[in-house]
Amino acid sequence: MYVKQISVFIENTPGRLAHFTKLLGEHNIDLVSLSVADTTHFGILRGIVADYEKAVELISENGYTVKLTDVLAVSVADTPGGLADVLKTLSDNDITVEYLYSFVRNAGDHALIIFRVDRLEDAVRVLSEANVKLLTQEEVRGL
Repeated sequence: MYVKQISVFIENTPGRLAHFTKLLGEHNIDLVSLSVADTTHFGILRGIVADYEKAVELISENGYTVKLTDVLAVSVADTPGGLADVLKTLSDNDITVEYLYSFVRNAGDHALIIFRVDRLEDAVRVLSEANVKLLTQEEVRGL
């Protein structure tokens, strides 16, 4: 039930993010979701790509630092309080959300949220027990 997320350190200078995304595009690597957090000197791009194996190889070969992380892709009701319900389920089970970000690709009446939590296996169990839809790597790849 885990999805592989790439995390890439990118120098915080004009054109570096454009160069990086162009590199992916030139090699037909589709960014399914994307989040960028920046600091003074560098940014951390976190994202889900359609082919993470190919992406990691390409990114490393081009001098970027890349890391793979297991995350959860969660389908959340796209209604007021939908995200709060999922967060409460995790909180009630002492599972900490380290970060999250959303993405949408033909999600219909649901928002798709990427969660990084401290206890993945426990999160999968409690969310499944609460009938929360978790997407697989293949489902995300097909979006």
